[in-house]
Amino acid sequence: MNLHEYQSKEILSRYGVATQRGILANDVDEAVAAAEKLTAETGTQGWVVKAQVHAGGRGKGGGVKFSPNMEKLKENAGNIIGMHLVTPQTSKEGKLVNSVLIAEDVYYPGASEPKEFYISVLLDRAQGRNTIVYSTEGGMDIEHVAETTPHLIHKETVDPELGLLPFQARKIAFNLGLSGAAFKEMVKFITSLYNAYTGIDASLFEINPVLKTSDDKIIAVDAKVTLDNNALFRHKDLAELRDTREEDPMDVEAGKAGLNFVKLDGNVACMVNGAGLAMATMDIIKLSGGNPANFLDVGGTADAQRVQTAFDIILRDPNVKAILINIFGGIVRCDRVAQGVVDAYKAMGNIPVPIIVRLQGTNAAEAKKLIDESGLNVYSAITLEEAANKVKEVIG
Repeated sequence: MNLHEYQSKEILSRYGVATQRGILANDVDEAVAAAEKLTAETGTQGWVVKAQVHAGGRGKGGGVKFSPNMEKLKENAGNIIGMHLVTPQTSKEGKLVNSVLIAEDVYYPGASEPKEFYISVLLDRAQGRNTIVYSTEGGMDIEHVAETTPHLIHKETVDPELGLLPFQARKIAFNLGLSGAAFKEMVKFITSLYNAYTGIDASLFEINPVLKTSDDKIIAVDAKVTLDNNALFRHKDLAELRDTREEDPMDVEAGKAGLNFVKLDGNVACMVNGAGLAMATMDIIKLSGGNPANFLDVGGTADAQRVQTAFDIILRDPNVKAILINIFGGIVRCDRVAQGVVDAYKAMGNIPVPIIVRLQGTNAAEAKKLIDESGLNVYSAITLEEAANKVKEVIG
């Protein structure tokens, strides 16, 4: 589950990570009030207006603007709120900006030049360990840095039994070229950041940039946090931070219906019970000459209502030319699934694409009979090979 920048910074602050202070605003009036409050609390004479969407590259898309005065703040907030922000990480339609973060100006003059760094914490699945990735070249072009100068990207692997050790935090600060007060601040920053990452069961922390200010403070100017969905039962307060407006409506609807759904770019949709069988079904579709249009696991209770919801979600994709239903009747009886398919089909009226149903397991024979005698545009199959051949036949 992704979080907005303002939510991510609130979490970081709880763990002692220094952040650029900001206040959320949903319209221009709230933006003005937020700017006035920040000036009263911090003394800042400028403000940054930041679009709050689940996408990187906001600055490149015009979603981050500096405002040196109140008139410019009103203009920037008015332009950004309500815009469809297009970035390298969004579709060509972009994402609707519902709110902005009004943040203090932290690039103020002082004894030294501000310096931007890149720091992220994530799981290295190959090693089974958390890894801190960092670079002296923070900012909007970190992807270009990784591609053209990979030697500037450093990694520090953390033993899960020992956690982040003090010498590792010092090593990171040293490799970033820091000394004196900035060195000590970075050690504290890294330690607190890692504690936050493990404390909330995150799968990704990305802080870009981490800023060394002109007076040697280390703060998170931006923050991207992704939570591990499998651990949300331990963090009910964090689960409530979910913003479904930022998600694909089909994914949201599928989740409410208890369906595990992932949209893909193919032409053959699949409806399966069990993740392993779903992966095998996608392979079958590929072998038949088609391409999977989705991953859809209906779970162990494929009743008529759930099947109908699955059909409805699948058929919103105009690329779908056929639907392959592949059910193993272990927990759920095959005839129950078959009846659910027939009932859902009749309830929805005409379904414009052919449906291949392969049912194996408990009451498979009864299920095949139900399908064959339904009089609907539904084809039954027994073996995987038969199902693959039927898919190949119907998609031409």
